[in-house]
Amino acid sequence: MAQFFKEKPNKSKQLSAKLSLDITQLDHLGAGIAQHQGKVVFVAGALPGERATVQLVEQKKSYAKAKLIKIDSPASSRIKAHCPHYVQCGGCDLQHMDTQAQREHKQTALVDLITKLSSAEPVAENLVATPIVDDAWHYRRRARLATVFDKNTQRLQLGFRAANSNKIVEINQCPVLAAPLSELITPLAVNLNQLKAKASLGHVELTQADNGHFAVLRVTKTLPNSDLRWLSGFAEKHQLNLLLQDEAGQLTQIYPALSSDEDKVTLPFYLLADNSVRCSFTPGNFVQVNGVINQAMVEQAIDWLEPQAGERILDLFCGVGNFSLPLAKKAAQVIAVEGVAEMVEQAKQNALDNQLTNVSFYHADLSADLSEQTWLGKIDKLLLDPARAGAYESLQWLQKMQPKKVVYVSCNPASLARDSSVLLANGYRIAKVGLVDMFPQTHHIEAMVLFELGK
Repeated sequence: MAQFFKEKPNKSKQLSAKLSLDITQLDHLGAGIAQHQGKVVFVAGALPGERATVQLVEQKKSYAKAKLIKIDSPASSRIKAHCPHYVQCGGCDLQHMDTQAQREHKQTALVDLITKLSSAEPVAENLVATPIVDDAWHYRRRARLATVFDKNTQRLQLGFRAANSNKIVEINQCPVLAAPLSELITPLAVNLNQLKAKASLGHVELTQADNGHFAVLRVTKTLPNSDLRWLSGFAEKHQLNLLLQDEAGQLTQIYPALSSDEDKVTLPFYLLADNSVRCSFTPGNFVQVNGVINQAMVEQAIDWLEPQAGERILDLFCGVGNFSLPLAKKAAQVIAVEGVAEMVEQAKQNALDNQLTNVSFYHADLSADLSEQTWLGKIDKLLLDPARAGAYESLQWLQKMQPKKVVYVSCNPASLARDSSVLLANGYRIAKVGLVDMFPQTHHIEAMVLFELGK
């Protein structure tokens, strides 16, 4: 008899019977950790101290992942999520944990990861700095809202991406977004649906800056004049700086109207260094979303580096000058390097606007061979603020730079821990470690570490 191939079921994806597990801790991604049959089991949504009914959804050799079915006995740190969109939206994942417990978890996870993954000695308690914290709600000064046009209903949906999905969760408020921006979401959605060319709208970027509120609409084709008039009226009513951005990245200011074609588009900016430094940025430029925490973080970095007049300080992954410009205010000679050319140009303009002549900006791929770069050489101090991938490649040039102090600002404790091992192997020691609570209600951990060259 002929036999036909029948694919074997994927055992790693098979659902298990329901289990009752004790959650002992959180991992650095915010998932609960339990033990079952010699394996670590990760349970998103569960908290330490809880007993939970779960179902295994993925099995690996040394660990498994489980879906949370219900909480049998809640932890004292469990609270009701503040946001009505919490379960569906992919933006926050720790709203079910009280704020103080979130911070304690993040501090512990940060120190543990650095110790475990960098082969460092356990970080002494006196080296752990007081966390930089502020209000845990309405802290985001910037958000990008996705749009989807439903051809069947002829309606534009506005919201955030669902957790682990490309689907849009329509929202009418966001309690971690700056209150004026959160209050703008519903009227904005209503008004965008009045446009004739609403099917041509891409994402919407909302920003609270020190010079006003901004909305940038991404458009895939030129909007008719009737739509432009409608948008201008909406922006005037809500006192909103409204810009359009085409697929090439070109910006057109809709409101306030420019008096001539030669006038420049109004860009958002934020203030640093006791309001003595103005840092402008364009849509798409990276800026820290938590303005209050960013100011405190910059001040702490400068305090830890102790810049002195005449010193040469290198700022790698400098962006539009978030650290470089305030450092230059301290009379040090600052060399700043960034991998995104457009941000380098903006940083140069920011230096001009702030009349700072002791800072130089360069464009370079910081993951590539830097040996021919004119700016690479002996420096006094180094500041690093890389993306999630970290700064491993850049740190291979430590012997050539020989900084006495290194301040490393990180948004990923795993890459920070890996890069710490490079610094430790080159004779540096950890002098301070601090949590920067940039993203309350989420598992994301921002951190700052001071390294000093051993004697």
